[in-house]
Amino acid sequence: MKDAYQKSLELHEKYHGKLEVVSKVPVDTAEDLSVAYTPGVAQPCLEIAKNKEDVYKYTWKRNSVAVVSDGTAVLGLGDIGPEAALPVMEGKCILFKKFAGIDAVPVVLDTKDPKEIIEIVKKIAPTYGGINLEDISAPRCVEIERTLKKECSIPVFHDDQHGTAICLTAALINALKVANKKPEDIKVVISGTGAAGSSIIHMIHDLGVRNIYAFNINGIVIKDDADSYDFLTKELAEITNLDHKRMTMKEAMVGADVFIGVSAPHLVTEEMVKSMNEKNIVFPMANPEPEITYEEAKHAGAYIVGTGRSDYPNQINNVLAFPGLFRGALDARAPQITEAMKVAAARGIASLVSDEELSPDHIIPQVFDPRVSKVVAQAVVDEVNKDK
Repeated sequence: MKDAYQKSLELHEKYHGKLEVVSKVPVDTAEDLSVAYTPGVAQPCLEIAKNKEDVYKYTWKRNSVAVVSDGTAVLGLGDIGPEAALPVMEGKCILFKKFAGIDAVPVVLDTKDPKEIIEIVKKIAPTYGGINLEDISAPRCVEIERTLKKECSIPVFHDDQHGTAICLTAALINALKVANKKPEDIKVVISGTGAAGSSIIHMIHDLGVRNIYAFNINGIVIKDDADSYDFLTKELAEITNLDHKRMTMKEAMVGADVFIGVSAPHLVTEEMVKSMNEKNIVFPMANPEPEITYEEAKHAGAYIVGTGRSDYPNQINNVLAFPGLFRGALDARAPQITEAMKVAAARGIASLVSDEELSPDHIIPQVFDPRVSKVVAQAVVDEVNKDK
């Protein structure tokens, strides 16, 4: 049997990509043409000219998202450029359609300049109901997203940051239930402080976790070194390592309740897992090779293990979050996606595994559970409506 890589290559060559444009309306007669295009199309144009909000009534804007990337942080492949990023963006678009019925369009940009990316996205924003930023390297991705959230009137969301954080937070909520532990009582070690890691730290901090030790390629994040950090790591130094200890990750793992990895392969050993507290939780999420394999973590006695892979229990996959999140934001006509909406989405995902179903091997719903996007969308709509 051919492996997934070869099958994928053949599929992409056969279909020349994964997307096509399909008309919602017939254009088979002269009358069809006059209604769908000229002269009839002038009337919705005039209505929108009188009231810009009518663009949501007369065009696809209410159900469309642009998936925007510069190709600088693609999967586990790194900076491979916009053309090479296009298959991933097409894939993201089909997931939007499959799981939330949203029409998504890939937009890859031939620039790495954050200011240019911001300006381009602002210029194309009138066409779309939302913007999903994808595979843009950190810390640039944070600057880009934050600026666009301030300057655009439609939802802007960087999935590599917050989609991962939402799904992992959902998994953590349920894992702590199974382990009978509380957020405020646990010690968390996290490897990786880039796009995903920084968002995870902020989200679990909002959940009530206070004892967090964060590590990156330079070692532990510590406030004493803040002058040498970029703005993103400086923020993390304010809410992690509150006792200002210098230590290795191996040392930090002793007595930890949770390990979260969004960094690089093979950084965690079985010995490190064995040094953790009883009923420990291990989430090695590095892609494509994790910090420690599922088998190694289990062999070392990990109580709950969650990964990004579909061939093991507890798959933590962004597709649980972003389709429903955008579905809810579009339906509610939310001008932006807030922290409260992200937490609501995480709690919505977690709620789909009942107390009776919860177990060390079942802390998060399956990717193809048809309830997921609907529950997440409704949680987002409810959160938006709280402020009305």
